[in-house]
This record gives sequence, structure tokens and C-alpha cells, in this order.
Amino acid sequence: MADIRPGADLSFQSFIGADLRGLNLAGANLRRAILDGADLTGANLSGADLREASMVGTDLSKATLDNADLRNAKATKARFGLANLQNARLDSADLRGIRGRYAVWRGANWWDAKLDEGLEKALDKKWPRES
Repeated sequence: MADIRPGADLSFQSFIGADLRGLNLAGANLRRAILDGADLTGANLSGADLREASMVGTDLSKATLDNADLRNAKATKARFGLANLQNARLDSADLRGIRGRYAVWRGANWWDAKLDEGLEKALDKKWPRES
């Protein structure tokens, strides 16, 4: 994994179950990457392109996803506890079954993502839709 660095092009690659904890992947191209079951705890994914990425069961606890593009990403049953998703693009992202109630969702368009009803209600209270 020595080639992984900020801004790296990792699109269309597989990292199933990989240990990527704490890596600085700011601005990385992870478009359509397969990150199922990977551990990205505390990773910096600020400005990363995660469009159409598969992140089923991925641990993104304490990860930084500021300004990340997660459009059409599949992140079912992922863990977003204490993650920072400020200004993230979430159009059509599948976030059903995730843990992310205690994440920071400021400026993220969570209402355009597929969410469980319970999480949707919690986010609507704490991070209401911007008008």
C-alpha cells in the first residue's frame, strides 16, 4: 500500500477488507473503487471522489469526508460514527443500515440519499434541510 498518497488515482481498484486506518487520501480518486469491509477509521478523505464506490460494511468512524463526492455510492451497513461529512455530495447514495447519527452532516445533502427512516428523523432534527 506504499503507493497510496493524497490525490492518488485509485479508481476502479479493489480494497476489500483492507486496513486503511488513518491514511491521508485527501483529493484521491476512488471512483468505483471497491472498499467493502475495509477499515478507514480516522482516514482523511476530504475532497475525495467516491462516486459509485462500493463501501458495504466499511468502517468510516472518525473519518473526514469534508467536500467528498459520494454520489451513487453504495455504503449500506457502513459505520460513520463521529465522521465528518461537511458539504459532502450524497445524491442517490445508498446509506441504508448505516451508523452515523453522531456524525457531522453540516451542509451535506443527506435528504437526497437513501436512508433508514430512523436516521432520517434524527438528521432532520439536528441537521435540517437548507432552504
